Amino acid sequence: MAYLTLKATAYFSSSINSSSETYLPFSPSKLLKLPPFWPWEKVKVGPLSVSPMGFGTWAWGNQLLWGYQESMDNELQQTFNLAVDSGINLFDTADSYGTGRLNGKSEKLLGKFIREYQGQKRLQEDIVIATKFAAYPWRLTPGQFLNACNASIDRMQIEQIGIGQLHWSTANYAPLQEKALWDGLVAMHDKGLVRAVGVSNYGPKQLVKIYDYLKTRGVPLCTAQVQFSLLSVGEDQLEIKNICDSLGIRLIAYSPLGLGMLTGKYTPSNLPRGPRAFLFGQILPGLGPLLSSLKEIAQKRSKTIPQVNSIFIITYWHASYL
Repeated sequence: MAYLTLKATAYFSSSINSSSETYLPFSPSKLLKLPPFWPWEKVKVGPLSVSPMGFGTWAWGNQLLWGYQESMDNELQQTFNLAVDSGINLFDTADSYGTGRLNGKSEKLLGKFIREYQGQKRLQEDIVIATKFAAYPWRLTPGQFLNACNASIDRMQIEQIGIGQLHWSTANYAPLQEKALWDGLVAMHDKGLVRAVGVSNYGPKQLVKIYDYLKTRGVPLCTAQVQFSLLSVGEDQLEIKNICDSLGIRLIAYSPLGLGMLTGKYTPSNLPRGPRAFLFGQILPGLGPLLSSLKEIAQKRSKTIPQVNSIFIITYWHASYL
């Protein structure tokens, strides 16, 4: 997965022009700032060094939303190999990825693909797994959350997880459970089951609260995942970015291609199968100007539309993404 040259950002800001207020609710001049690292360099995440581009595995094992079939496994292995060979070493998964009888399949496949990788041993050993633990209503104690971590380790057949993350906050509906899950993160870190801890889908207020709490327990909050793309740039995302910048938390942007809407692959007359078709059918008709601008930029730079999106994320967000 290649990156665009930084000159593409100039095309980006000028091509959007009158539509920038609609799609980019921030100063386009920010896109002209050089990132603090180059795509081939590693990014520090707590004690870890990871590639600035990561690889998400939500689709692995998910038949309902993504149409996964077990016959795809060989192709997925090849895709995984290509990613590692290209310098990607950060792979994000979750214990809830996989539908029905395939629950946990994503973690199982990721562990299998790592073991069966035939490339350089150095690249294989350098892989960092970031997995998320679901805040299921039956996970009410730190011990139960610790058990979830051990179960993920068993599914992937590894000795230690790179980044253990709380998948979502329960503060709005089960605040007592939230505190127990925070203690679970502390326990898995203290026992050496994970090298770093993070959160996903946290709002600004809860992000500061868990950061402060973990700090009192001697555990640094290293990462925060948030949905971020040209379709999801709002006040909350920008506030979270500012908080992370000030506290030294590394941001991970997920769904940077808007579930596929920003790939250029789909149109109102060519929709994906499954539940995404309804969502895409509602949103794609209004994305014509944005997709046209992305296509224009891509053609000028002899790149793909996803690559144009990647330079936007890397240059503005200054984070790893999935």
